[in-house]
Amino acid sequence: MSVLGGTREFLPGRADYDLRGPAVRADLLAGITVGVVALPLALAFGISSGAGAAAGLVTAVVAGIVAAVFGGSPVQVSGPTGAMAVVLAPIVAAHGPSSVALVSILGGALVLVAGAARLGRLVGFLPWPVVEGFTLGIACIIFLQQVPAAVGTTVPAGLNPLVGAGKALAAGVSGWAVATVAVVAVLMLVLPRLHRGLPASLVAVAVAAVGAELAHAPVARIGNLPSSLAPALPSFSFGAVHDLAGAVVAVAALAAIESLLSARVAATMTRGGPPVGPTRPDRELVGQGLASIASGLFGGMPATGAIARTAVNVRSGARTRLAAVVHALVILAVIYAAAPLVSRIPLAALAGVLLVTSLRMVSLATIREVVHASRASAITFAVTAIVTVAADLILAVEIGLLVAAFFALRHLARAARARRDDLPGPPTPADEHIAVFRFEGAMFWGASERVVTDIAAAADGALVVILRLSRLHLLDATGAKALGDAIEELEARGVTVLLKGIQDQHQHLLATTGALAKLRHGNHLFASFDDAAAHARSHVQRAG
Repeated sequence: MSVLGGTREFLPGRADYDLRGPAVRADLLAGITVGVVALPLALAFGISSGAGAAAGLVTAVVAGIVAAVFGGSPVQVSGPTGAMAVVLAPIVAAHGPSSVALVSILGGALVLVAGAARLGRLVGFLPWPVVEGFTLGIACIIFLQQVPAAVGTTVPAGLNPLVGAGKALAAGVSGWAVATVAVVAVLMLVLPRLHRGLPASLVAVAVAAVGAELAHAPVARIGNLPSSLAPALPSFSFGAVHDLAGAVVAVAALAAIESLLSARVAATMTRGGPPVGPTRPDRELVGQGLASIASGLFGGMPATGAIARTAVNVRSGARTRLAAVVHALVILAVIYAAAPLVSRIPLAALAGVLLVTSLRMVSLATIREVVHASRASAITFAVTAIVTVAADLILAVEIGLLVAAFFALRHLARAARARRDDLPGPPTPADEHIAVFRFEGAMFWGASERVVTDIAAAADGALVVILRLSRLHLLDATGAKALGDAIEELEARGVTVLLKGIQDQHQHLLATTGALAKLRHGNHLFASFDDAAAHARSHVQRAG
């Protein structure tokens, strides 16, 4: 029964949907709106990844439905994304398009296991500057990746996006391609101002496609698309799995991080609006893992939660998962009804969509907030963004976390101190031979040596030292050992050490590291500062 009870939270149920008329109508309208917006993005991200437009459509449909049904967010929309396309591009360049389906299945399995292991809440440990730097880096990569298609040239696969963009510009510029991009960009920027309800990206792509056909423009087109969906198991071998192991881990990490971040953004967007139900991060990982597995079985790409499409879904009034399911069905209808028309869309038109999308991903206000928050946040943000563009997305997150951790530990270390304190009550002649230190902050490996060195130096000439530990918030093994060494050094100099206010959570650590054994007497532990001061004064008077 416990196993069944543990898995039930990951399974879909009747509570996931609101079948009352107003909610169903809101979900249908939101789903249609998102489907129209998602169609050109699915095509563009599929092509950008190297897997092809068909893979993008398959992912939007199959993964979109599976993630909607099994995921943990009521309003999350899943499918191919720019970040995943960035990760997949070098994989396709190294192993070919056929590797994408296998990577999708294996990566999805890892995400599924992470959800079953209840690791979904770990995304809360990602610092804000790392998230924003990661987002800026992805936006830059998406922009740079579209430069070759935007100028009508091709570059070798696997190049760094910045290098590829430079080579594309150096190879020459096609006026037709640039004009197509310009038409799409202008329409995407102008149409929302004329009518907010217009699907600007879809209208822009349609206008560009019709214009290219009427002018017989010599621009590259999408090409053949599937007219139906059917399972297609990828070829499997242990050698292929070994070769793709690193790629699988990178895909799984990105799918988990991006999906959970998107779900968290969606949860904040729904506050103050109609109730849509809670977000369950562990179930979200399970749903995204199943979605990528299903997508791979149909020849698609790994899926993640899509922040932009999810935002459109929420703003369009979505209440339940039905909206995300409808979005996928809208794209499916296009595959069956309009594949020949879609195949004639110029690649430059989709490049224009992604160029505008990448620019919209960058919030200048957010960048100002991060940069002005502190020097540490600005450096963490910049390092994460630069590594994302120059090297690797997962490496960028890892390095960003290390930089953020460095600054956090440095701040914690600087806050750790042992302040010189006064004795309570009226002063006595014995007080000049008593040194009192009040510990504040943390005694850990990054600060303990400095703190105990300061104590040893400041206690010169004292006969008794009182260490007040009641305000010591953090103590690790290194700090406890350093404290014991300081006690041993002072006692060896003939200085009696008294400890006051040891917290319960620190008592065992101080005992096991031998710090308490370094005291001259076991009765040199005090709960009251007054008692410790009285004992110190009595000891000095006896010594005199």
